[in-house]
Amino acid sequence: MTTSDPFRRMAPRLAVFASLLLLGACAKSPPQAVGTLEFDRVSLPAPAAERIIGIDVREGEQVAAGQPLLELDPAHTKAQLAAAEAGAQRARDVLAELKAGPRAEDIAQARANLAAAEAHAREARAYYARLLPLKDRNYVAAADLDRARAAAGDAEGKVNAARAALDELLHGTRSEQVAQGEAALAAALAEVEAQRVLLGKLAVVAPRAARVDSLPYRLGDQAPVGAALAILLAGDAPYARIYVPEPLRTGVQVGDRVRVLVGDPAKPYEGSVRMIRSEPVFTPYYALIGEDVARLSYLAEVALGSDAAALPAGLPVRVEFGGAAK
Repeated sequence: MTTSDPFRRMAPRLAVFASLLLLGACAKSPPQAVGTLEFDRVSLPAPAAERIIGIDVREGEQVAAGQPLLELDPAHTKAQLAAAEAGAQRARDVLAELKAGPRAEDIAQARANLAAAEAHAREARAYYARLLPLKDRNYVAAADLDRARAAAGDAEGKVNAARAALDELLHGTRSEQVAQGEAALAAALAEVEAQRVLLGKLAVVAPRAARVDSLPYRLGDQAPVGAALAILLAGDAPYARIYVPEPLRTGVQVGDRVRVLVGDPAKPYEGSVRMIRSEPVFTPYYALIGEDVARLSYLAEVALGSDAAALPAGLPVRVEFGGAAK
């Protein structure tokens, strides 16, 4: 037997192995994209910088829509509401006074003031008239005559002012003043409603059925305005937020069925593309696959069924396009 006999016997096996390698090289994995599992995050901001006086839930608890979550101290807001209500009542009374017009007593007083001014003016004019003939005989000083003339003019001016005041009362309130009073009342009532709404927000409730993901503040804390008092994860099941590579964009449409792989590749989940952005973004570092490093991608969301309801948010996922799970 020659040395080439072992190679001659192994040749069929090597040919089969080479064929398998070629088949494996020719088989292509389905197009895929990666991302993470997400829930709809609902953040409940602090409506006012008040102290937390009650927490009714714990992190991880499932809550129903309208269920109380926590409560802020309402003392300061109640005081502001009382002040706003008092301001509204004052504006209401001012408007009523404007619409009612001047009182009869005010008109009578204005008439009396006009009569007094007219009497004083007659006396001033008469005194000046008596002094005026004496000027030519040098029986009166020029300064005295000037003072008498000025007094007569001043008295006449007071008569005009008293007559104008009476006319103003007789004509009643102007329509523009009533309109201003109505606007002031509307502003005061709006402030009252704003304070009532704020007071209602101090009792923080769940806006929809969800799971409490985080309670950043504890009992007795005073969060600043706008800070998240509670973060909820809403939805019956998570969804996959993925980044579709630019070469696959034309082949991915809303409604397409896909395979979603989470952890165990032998247990895929069925999903459907529910959203895909029209504008590309740079692929995040954790979503880079092979040649996609230097390419753009399109943010998309894949809806999952009820069988994925127990999956937690944040898990990495891999989505394969080209058909649903079998």
